Amino acid sequence: MFDLTGKVAFVTGGSRGIGRATGEALAELGAHVVLTYVGNEAQAREAVDAILAAGRKAEALRLDVSDGPAAEAAIAETAKRLGRLDILVANAGISIDALLLRLKDDDFDRTLAVNLKGAVACSRAAIKVMMRAKTGRVIFVSSVVGEMGNVGQTAYAASKAALLGVAKSLAREYASRGITVNAVTPGYVDTDMTTAMTGEAREKTVAGIPVGRTGSAREIATAISYLASDEAAYVTGQTLRVNGGMYM
Repeated sequence: MFDLTGKVAFVTGGSRGIGRATGEALAELGAHVVLTYVGNEAQAREAVDAILAAGRKAEALRLDVSDGPAAEAAIAETAKRLGRLDILVANAGISIDALLLRLKDDDFDRTLAVNLKGAVACSRAAIKVMMRAKTGRVIFVSSVVGEMGNVGQTAYAASKAALLGVAKSLAREYASRGITVNAVTPGYVDTDMTTAMTGEAREKTVAGIPVGRTGSAREIATAISYLASDEAAYVTGQTLRVNGGMYM
């Protein structure tokens, strides 16, 4: 099960956290993985080296997904160079938190540019390639916050909620071409983005998770691996919640 041998996967935001764990998981299943990063080349190289050391295939690519034309060009070039593109995991994301009355327009626009417009640009380029092959997997990494909301995260919640609508629309548009489009909504996962929460705030959050603990990036990556596999060929337009029961 979940054999991705010979397939090519493009994972945005792949140098750390969920993106890195996803790259490792897909590579373990046989995929040639392209991990993108924005600024930390050393971190991206470390992620790639770990995959290569395990005898798998991976490479790093610098890309700011908020630059739509650059994102589309990068995916088109990758597909041409490697001869195919089977899986897109649109994971790159940022969170600029502020209560609504303190939320700056520039921060709101930047959040949407990366989390939403960047994901759409990548999916547009990937689907062009997948249509020719008549098969493909597009997976958006959304968030539990996009479903339930959270104080101080209006911009982030808006961007992540929008991805769910994008996934459903694209699923309807391209199902007949053999392309599935789904979303994963991670709950409270221990990553660089969440470790800033400490003390009472963290305890309160964990108390609201029925399974009584935070999740791991690997657990999210496993869910993504399923959606990327041939076994998930009949799953499209869906939101797979991996949140320990935090939102049902």
